Amino acid sequence: MIDIKLIRENKKLVVDNIKKKFQDEKLPIVDEIIELDERLRELKQTGDNLRQERNSTSNEIGSLMRDKKIDEANKRKQQVVEINNKLVDIEKEENELSEKLKEKMMVIPQIIDDSVPIGKDDTENVEIERFGEPIVPDYEIPYHADICEALNGLDKESAGRTSGNGFYYLMGDIARLHSAMLSYARDFMIDKGFTYCVPPFMIRSDVVTGVMSFKEMENMMYKIENEDLYLIGTSEHSMIGKFKGQIVNESELPITLTSYSPCFRKEVGSHGLEERGLYRVHQFEKQEMVVLCKPEDSMDWYNKMWSYTVEFFRSLDVPVRTLECCSGDLADLKVKSCDVEAWSPRQQKYFEVGSCSTLGDAQARRLGIRAKGENGNYLIATLNNTVLATPRGMIAVIENNYQKDGSILIPKALQPYMGGKEKIEKK
Repeated sequence: MIDIKLIRENKKLVVDNIKKKFQDEKLPIVDEIIELDERLRELKQTGDNLRQERNSTSNEIGSLMRDKKIDEANKRKQQVVEINNKLVDIEKEENELSEKLKEKMMVIPQIIDDSVPIGKDDTENVEIERFGEPIVPDYEIPYHADICEALNGLDKESAGRTSGNGFYYLMGDIARLHSAMLSYARDFMIDKGFTYCVPPFMIRSDVVTGVMSFKEMENMMYKIENEDLYLIGTSEHSMIGKFKGQIVNESELPITLTSYSPCFRKEVGSHGLEERGLYRVHQFEKQEMVVLCKPEDSMDWYNKMWSYTVEFFRSLDVPVRTLECCSGDLADLKVKSCDVEAWSPRQQKYFEVGSCSTLGDAQARRLGIRAKGENGNYLIATLNNTVLATPRGMIAVIENNYQKDGSILIPKALQPYMGGKEKIEKK
C-alpha cells in the first residue's frame, strides 16, 4: 500500500506505474481514491470546526449559568446537543469512507524500481547472470520421481490415500537428504550472521492482509475453519508479522533473520499440481531469510540476499542463473524481485528454486512497523528471499548429482549432515 500523499501530489507517477504493470483496469480507482480522500478531509475539517464550536459553546454555558441566565444557557445546551448529533453523523460517514478508501488503496500497486524491466508476464522476465557451467551428461537422467522411487525414497500413492493429490511420503536416504539440505541451509545463514527462528505456522487475517495482496491470498492460503487463522505459505509472513504495530530503535537496524517452517499452498491457477512429481505440491519445507532495514539500505541488502542463494546452490554443485522479474510479473507489494533458477540436466533448462524481493515500505505501512530515529519515526523497508524450498531444491541436487548407475552423489557440504555418507544408491 502506497502513501495517500503520493496520489494527492503525484497522480501521474501512480497512474504511469499502474500502466507499467499492465493493470489498466485499476486506473479508475485512482480517481475514486482522490474523491474519497477529498471528501474525508472535508468531513474532518467540518468535524474539527464543530468540536471547536462545541467547546466554545460549552464554555459559554458555564458563564451563563453563573450569571443566572438560565434560558440563554438552555439554548446553548440545545445547540451542543445539535452539534453532537451532527458529529455522530459525520463520524459515521468518516468511518464508512475510511474503510472504502483503505480497500481501494490496498489494490494500488507499490511503485516499482526504475531498474525493473517492463513486460506483461513471466515470459518477459530477463536473464541477468549465470553461475556454474550447465552440464548435460551422456546418459539419460530419469524423471526425479522415478529416481526417488527407484531408491525407495518416495511414495505418492500412499499419500494420495491419506491426503490426496499434492502430498507425498519421503523415506530412507531421500528423506535424510531432504532434512540434510534444510539443516545445511540453516547453518549456512547463521554463518552469514542471521538469527535463526522457528515462527508460528498459523497467522491471523490482519497479518495475512498486511504481508500480501488479496490475489495472492486467495490463490495461496488455506483458511482454518471457524478460526481467524491461516496456514502460512512461507515463513516470511510470520516473520514480518512479528513486528506488527511495533516501533524499533534505529540502532537495532538492520534486523536479519533466517527462519524454518513447513509451508502450505493451495496452488490455485493454470499451472496446477504435479500428478507424479514433487515440483509443485501442497506442502513443502523452507529456509527463508528476512531483513528489516533503513529504506536507503534496502537495495544493498537485496543484492546481498539473492547472492547468498546463488552461493548456497553453487556449494551444492548446482549451476544457477538469476532472472529479473518484469513489471507485469511483480506482485503488487513488490518494488523489485528476481528469481534464482537451478539447471535441470534432464529438461536441459533452468527452473525456479528461489525468489528475492524488496517491498519498500509496503508491508511496514500495512502493519504499522516503524523505526525511531533522531528525526522522528519512519516506516522501515522489508525484504525476503528463499534460501531453500524443498523438495524443489532437492530435485536440483538429485538431477545434477545423478550417476549412470542410478546412484546420487552427495555434495561434500551435505555429507556431515548425512553421517559422512558420500552416495545414495539402491539397496
